[in-house]
Amino acid sequence: MKTRRTIHVCWMLAGVLLPLAANSQMTAPPQPLAQRIGHTDLSKVVPEHSHGSVGLRKCQPLVPASALDVNLNFVLRCQMQPGGGVAEHFHNTDEEMFTILNGEVEFTIDSHTSRVKGPAGAPQRRGHSHAVYNPTNELVDYLNINVSTTKGHYDAYNLGDSRDKVAVKDEIPQFIVMRLDKTLLQPVANYHGGQGTVRYRRALDPDVFETNWAYVDHLLIPPGASEGLHYHTGVEEIYYVMSGDGQVQVNRETEPIHQGDGVPIRFREAHSFTNNGSSDLELMVIGISAVKDALDTELGAPHQPGS
Repeated sequence: MKTRRTIHVCWMLAGVLLPLAANSQMTAPPQPLAQRIGHTDLSKVVPEHSHGSVGLRKCQPLVPASALDVNLNFVLRCQMQPGGGVAEHFHNTDEEMFTILNGEVEFTIDSHTSRVKGPAGAPQRRGHSHAVYNPTNELVDYLNINVSTTKGHYDAYNLGDSRDKVAVKDEIPQFIVMRLDKTLLQPVANYHGGQGTVRYRRALDPDVFETNWAYVDHLLIPPGASEGLHYHTGVEEIYYVMSGDGQVQVNRETEPIHQGDGVPIRFREAHSFTNNGSSDLELMVIGISAVKDALDTELGAPHQPGS
């Protein structure tokens, strides 16, 4: 029988998490891994306005709500046109974050606007307004991540302000900014029991959010290294491939992954990521808990009755 070791459990006991995760499992079996992985392709997406914006942006569903059992509404893979973006609006029951992958944009939170260079994101807590605007002449790629307080519920109240004519901007952002800066990563040997040394950082922790959105991690796996096989009882995750190529294993399935892919991981699914390419595999990991502040990681695969 495989040996499993608990890495950490915060605030919630395993005896509470196990029935919670079991009760929230889907009734139908999951799709094959190849069909679950979302792939970025904006070539056929028509540019549109967003929440009453003056400019345009493209968006495609990358990971839908149905991919997980936690309160994810969506992960959208988007692109802002020059002068485009998302006009200012409120979410009173959802939390959302625009995460730019390149270039520079102007983030607005509660009518405070600052210019930020990517890759970076600005989390918006429920009951606060936010917007994003591209003041440059370049296309800006980004993710739109939305987590709700109630599974399947989405709300938005538009203010009708594209934030394209803001005269006064804060040099230092007066809101939380998540920076996915490689220089901030720290080396970790044999991460989750994997091979080699990766570089890792928790970019956002549960204290940032009011919903069950738990964290955003930044992980860089060099060629030949891996994040070892592990699973979560109280957390589901989405891995987004920021750059590079590699391979993901979920339970007994393996599939190649490439830049722009989104990989959903459900409760108790054993998963690992391996860099079998020639350049660094850079990942953004979004964790959403079954219960607020419930964080857990166990090495190996869950014990199956009779095994």
